[in-house]
Amino acid sequence: MLSQHLRLRHLRCFLEVARQGSLSAAAAALHVSQPAASKTIRELEEILGAQLFDRSGRRLTLTAAGRVYQSHAGAALADLERAQRLVLDPPGERVRLRAGVLPTAATGLVPRAALAFRKDNPRVLLDVMTGPNWLLLSLLREGQLDLVVGRAPPEGEGEALTFRALYWERVVPVVHPGHPLLRQDWEYGALTRYPLMLPPQGALIAAGVRSWLHSVGIPDPEPAWENVSLAFGREVVLHSDTVWFISEGVVRPELESGTLAVLPIRNELLGGRVGISLRDRAEPSAPAQALIAALEHAAIGMGA
Repeated sequence: MLSQHLRLRHLRCFLEVARQGSLSAAAAALHVSQPAASKTIRELEEILGAQLFDRSGRRLTLTAAGRVYQSHAGAALADLERAQRLVLDPPGERVRLRAGVLPTAATGLVPRAALAFRKDNPRVLLDVMTGPNWLLLSLLREGQLDLVVGRAPPEGEGEALTFRALYWERVVPVVHPGHPLLRQDWEYGALTRYPLMLPPQGALIAAGVRSWLHSVGIPDPEPAWENVSLAFGREVVLHSDTVWFISEGVVRPELESGTLAVLPIRNELLGGRVGISLRDRAEPSAPAQALIAALEHAAIGMGA
């Protein structure tokens, strides 16, 4: 049980003497006399029944008991001071805005919008979740997300949702800069000689990619990989001759830096609209409206 004789002055004086190694220096820092500081330390040692300082040298050094007490007393005093600050000056409640983000928007659009949003809304915590479109839209319907930045919901699956288009985005075949097919006169049939990385069946762009491959004479592609993750796809493409069919936004920074390249094609792959999905008949909160405005501004000039 905590001794009823223990006071905050005992803790403050003990911690200052331990820090300074000197009664006179601690007394000066605490604005008390040296005899008063010495008396306070003696009182604390009597309360604890242990010697806290070794007084044999020119400087006071902590004993083993003193080191144990210091490690806990400092944390206790800091907690008490923090508790006092929180009571006297309680912080304003932080608002949490939950946004679902498709990978295609997570590498360029949303980070730029988020940085601009934070300048004007520093007390809003932007909670970002990435994942496939179907999962994010499902969480949006359930009220676990406030908005989703991604592809337009497939036809017939937009029930209870509204969609605000931001830009149209291409799907492109991506390779490393030294790929053998990276020339203007390559033939589409040559794709069968290289590993293909295609969107998984559940991805919104999967049907469009397979339709395009069918149109160029590859009706039943056998992919080596199914993936839309930047981290995995980039490493595989950089270290092999894999051709990766992916939304341009996912790899935009790599394309701009020259780390990856787009195979030239005579007609664009099917792309799709990227935008903001919201729950129908639900008025967005003020923070959500501010983020929407930041997204709309960041989207200017993006897309095909």
